[in-house]
Amino acid sequence: LRLCLGGWGSLVNPTGVAACPGSGRLAVAHDGKKRIHIFGPSGFCLWRFGERGDASNDIKYPLDVTVTSDGHVVVTDGGDRSVKAFDFEGRGVLAVREGFCLPWGLDATPKSEVILTDSEAGALYRLAADFQRGELKKCQMIRSRLVSPRAVAVCQTSGAVVVIEHLKPRGPSKGSTRVTIFSAEMDLIGQMDSFGLSLAFPSRIYATAVAFDKEGRVVVTDVCSQAVICLGKPEEFPILNPLISHGLSYPVGLTYTANNCLVVLDSGDHSVKVYSST
Repeated sequence: LRLCLGGWGSLVNPTGVAACPGSGRLAVAHDGKKRIHIFGPSGFCLWRFGERGDASNDIKYPLDVTVTSDGHVVVTDGGDRSVKAFDFEGRGVLAVREGFCLPWGLDATPKSEVILTDSEAGALYRLAADFQRGELKKCQMIRSRLVSPRAVAVCQTSGAVVVIEHLKPRGPSKGSTRVTIFSAEMDLIGQMDSFGLSLAFPSRIYATAVAFDKEGRVVVTDVCSQAVICLGKPEEFPILNPLISHGLSYPVGLTYTANNCLVVLDSGDHSVKVYSST
């Protein structure tokens, strides 16, 4: 553990974290008075923006956040079922409100497009925009018939996409999750649900967040074991290798910085924990 940010009062029930590829800044979405916090690489909070309200720059209830390579902060707002983009100072540049049932998770591609999930529609979208001009170019459904997809990540080298689906409980049993991986062309590569993963791991895995490391390996947070687990590359999936097995309370967000630090969003103690690779 290299750095710990936030804590109760600074962050309130955080839901998403993202790293800027160029500057090393971190964007965190939470339920405080100002919904988005921007932290510098040293951990100092640089800006706060996005108050609750009905104005174009307001954010009712942020579910996830990503940062594009051209330096824009993109947020899914569950309050009015929209996707909103801001510059780093908090000026709203674009809001897409049409066509979504419940936009949830999102991640930026190297071309500054955004891949996002619609949890209620069971769909995956690709959103392309000129954020500098505030112009939406295309919002295309690229995959349907998913089951409550939430967290999503894009591999910055291969373009592969991984999604966490939340499966409905059967009978008295608790619900489970499924990790589903697609190629850059959106062909299914592999998938494994909580039961399948538990056959290779000593405890039941309930995945809440997902990311790709710089080598293209799939990494997930698990709230059952309060851990971060590497599942290997898509072609060897799943190979279970615990990366962090202590010190977490309820990990719900995950990202990697440009210098390969692992960033975990822990809603249990309302903090952001930054780990350096050894």
